[in-house]
Amino acid sequence: MKPAIQYESTNRKAEKASFREALLMGQAPDKGLFTPTRIPSISQRELSSMRRMEYRDVAYAVTSKFLAEEVPEDVLERICRESYNFDVPIEKAYDRTYVMRLDRGPTAAFKDFAARMMARLMSYFISQEDKNLLILTATSGDTGSAVANAFHNVGNIHVVVLFPKEEVTDRQRRQMTTLGGNVTAVAVEGKFDDCQQLAKTAFADKELKRLNLSSANSINFGRLLPQSVYYVHAYAKLHEKAGEKIVFSVPSGNFGDLMGGIIARRMGLPLEKFVVATNENDEFPHFMKTGEYKPIRPSKACISNAMNVGHPSNLARLFHMYGGWIDETGKIHRNPDISAMRKDLYAVSASDEETREAIRNAFEKYRMVLEPHGAVGWWGLQKYMKESGWKGLSVSLETADPAKFPEEIARTLGFEPEIPESLKGLEHKKEHMEELAADYGSLKKFLVERF
Repeated sequence: MKPAIQYESTNRKAEKASFREALLMGQAPDKGLFTPTRIPSISQRELSSMRRMEYRDVAYAVTSKFLAEEVPEDVLERICRESYNFDVPIEKAYDRTYVMRLDRGPTAAFKDFAARMMARLMSYFISQEDKNLLILTATSGDTGSAVANAFHNVGNIHVVVLFPKEEVTDRQRRQMTTLGGNVTAVAVEGKFDDCQQLAKTAFADKELKRLNLSSANSINFGRLLPQSVYYVHAYAKLHEKAGEKIVFSVPSGNFGDLMGGIIARRMGLPLEKFVVATNENDEFPHFMKTGEYKPIRPSKACISNAMNVGHPSNLARLFHMYGGWIDETGKIHRNPDISAMRKDLYAVSASDEETREAIRNAFEKYRMVLEPHGAVGWWGLQKYMKESGWKGLSVSLETADPAKFPEEIARTLGFEPEIPESLKGLEHKKEHMEELAADYGSLKKFLVERF
């Protein structure tokens, strides 16, 4: 048996950790992000055998390669079974081009894939100890609702969700503010980057150690591991011959979703290219083009609001994977191998009008209704295919149900999308939320007094 995988900090100043330690800490003590020191492999034979598997079984096959030494087989099988009791449709648009709909979970967003498994893993680990946990997470839209739903009424865990007051949709907000119980929603007078910085500062504050803070953002590796699964699932279902290469287009904000794909690739997924599709917060496409990195502060408000991130946290992991070092402030200490990055990644940004054009294009040509984030991914894929001439297997990720953005869909397509069961009735539920200024003193005072 191989020794358990260890996790090192991207800032290189913290001790290595087990998966349990990395999961429960969230962020490394040196403000870096925990990243596996080795990545296990999946063989082509295994990938082909997964074609006939249910999604939950693919999830077990992938995650057990990381967790077998820390989580008993029967426990992990149960966690996967409970986490993935919903469909993962892959819709054909044309030829070998598909859209994978990651919007059928309980909060109608791709964040359900990570949050549900993460909540159950955390619950398993803390059940081994007599302790409470306080999850502090920042959201630009869908993370908050997925995390709040996944952890709602989980014993020994409280959740505080920070969200930018003016930059989430009505439905996104209500999914966080109508739960109550062990979930506290906090509207911050600022941007997502402000919320994210508040959370990171709290994690590094030694005076808050007694609160047992942890994160459910994609700064936590426990979020990324489950997200690697749907890349493997899509490839297993769609590839026609062993070794056939695939293009994935990934709508990218904080880059956690992309890092899930990078992990899958390092495990052995045959990749032609990742299309890294951002909105007008184009600091990464600019870096890939020029080699110069400039965070966008404040971030720009776009209709794909969950991607309004001016400095993605997961760049630390991405740079680390390619031999570089960028810290939490955006300062580059060592440049990554940008030629290798350019080989794997095609980075592109879409304006709001281009996003709307993609929504119209997908509906008029293929009768697909995409929401703004998925539309950024679709636009990026179409641009890549046109520029490169690629006609092979391609999958664009749709990250939320269009009904989360009814006003934008109505404005662009002339009708409101059908509301899934998971979103019905929210407008009739009572909201509970706190409001805070975007300064750390206010957050620290709130956490100390409340918890």
